[in-house]
Amino acid sequence: MNVLILGSGGREHTFAWKLAQSPLLNKLYIAPGNAGTATLGENIKIKPDDFTAVKSLCIDKEINMVVVGPEDPLVKGIHDFFLADADLKNIPVIGPQKAAAELEGSKDFAKEFLLRHNIPTAAYKTFTSKNLEEGYTFLETLKAPYVLKADGLAAGKGVLILNSINEAKAELKEMLTEAKFGTASNKVVIEEFLDGIELSVFVLTDGNSYKVLPTAKDYKRIGEGDTGLNTGGMGAISPVPFADDTFMHKIEERIVKPTVEGLKKDDLPYKGFIFIGLIKVDDAPMVIEYNVRMGDPETEAVLPRIKSDLLELFQAVGEGKLAEKTLELDPRFATTVMMVSAGYPEEYEKGKNITGIENVQDSIVFHAGTKLEGSEIHTNGGRVIALTSLGEKMNEALTNSFANADKIKFEGKYYRTDIGFDL
Repeated sequence: MNVLILGSGGREHTFAWKLAQSPLLNKLYIAPGNAGTATLGENIKIKPDDFTAVKSLCIDKEINMVVVGPEDPLVKGIHDFFLADADLKNIPVIGPQKAAAELEGSKDFAKEFLLRHNIPTAAYKTFTSKNLEEGYTFLETLKAPYVLKADGLAAGKGVLILNSINEAKAELKEMLTEAKFGTASNKVVIEEFLDGIELSVFVLTDGNSYKVLPTAKDYKRIGEGDTGLNTGGMGAISPVPFADDTFMHKIEERIVKPTVEGLKKDDLPYKGFIFIGLIKVDDAPMVIEYNVRMGDPETEAVLPRIKSDLLELFQAVGEGKLAEKTLELDPRFATTVMMVSAGYPEEYEKGKNITGIENVQDSIVFHAGTKLEGSEIHTNGGRVIALTSLGEKMNEALTNSFANADKIKFEGKYYRTDIGFDL
């Protein structure tokens, strides 16, 4: 089987690493890929949302399956593009169709879906520039802190949590009238703040049956102790220790099943991953958000714990036969530590030489923002390299990840040394 992975980050390198282990794989292509994916298949320099270029590549390389890493191509309708094209319609796409991708593409759509299917979530209202004053009034009905979410895609940075009512009003105005997050904040969802501990649950579905993948918890803030600016993610732990069998049963019955059934009821065809961002409030799980793809860096912690052949599972998704497959998991902890460029998540420089990768032991190196320049590997993004380790105990795995992070060198390198501190 010839497989095309769309994307260029740590998530896509992890997919490539896992799929490369399958005896079903013939050739692997990654578009555009990074320095890590280049060791597992062939990188092709095209943008994942350039559908015409993707089509040409699929025909030229006789692609049998497309795995979509990032959200943009899904929200823009790449799956629909394939289904509507006579040359592509028989190629399975791992990722939902455009209508279902609105679960991530629009916070308002997701909240309406949750309420319609009685899935537990925070109280909310949606506002535009036309009813800004009503937004102010709604804020006054809530207790601090105040949660503001840009409705559209904002690269994981469109959520603000503010302690001051005046600051919340000022930010709401900036989002709606001054396009703080561009068109993503044409609409803003104001939401009740839920106090608890967060985790992520990942589901693979063929639209009828599903498999619940390992849980994970990521660490968004740039600074130690979860301080500073939000990032795409500074590290992750899988499994989440507090998500025991009793709690997972609640998640499956109250959230996973109603989500999959809700998609069917609403006629939203779905073949791919559902990323459910949850919070544990007292002993009850509640949904914070949906994403329609795997998370990053959670993928780097989740996939190494899957023993089953991932390509075989994807094939079953495409054929609607996922129920026939079993999911085998590694019981050990996986811990992922993300190394980032100086200045990230704000301005940062690229092109810094990376050395020491060959010295890594007992960890898996997943490239995120890297690029091959001749025989050298250079930084090419804010998040540069993820290091994942497996261990019987979480701290054992973390010790390996941190030790190996010290071995890799590039100018301005930074990573959090407290991943897992709250578990």
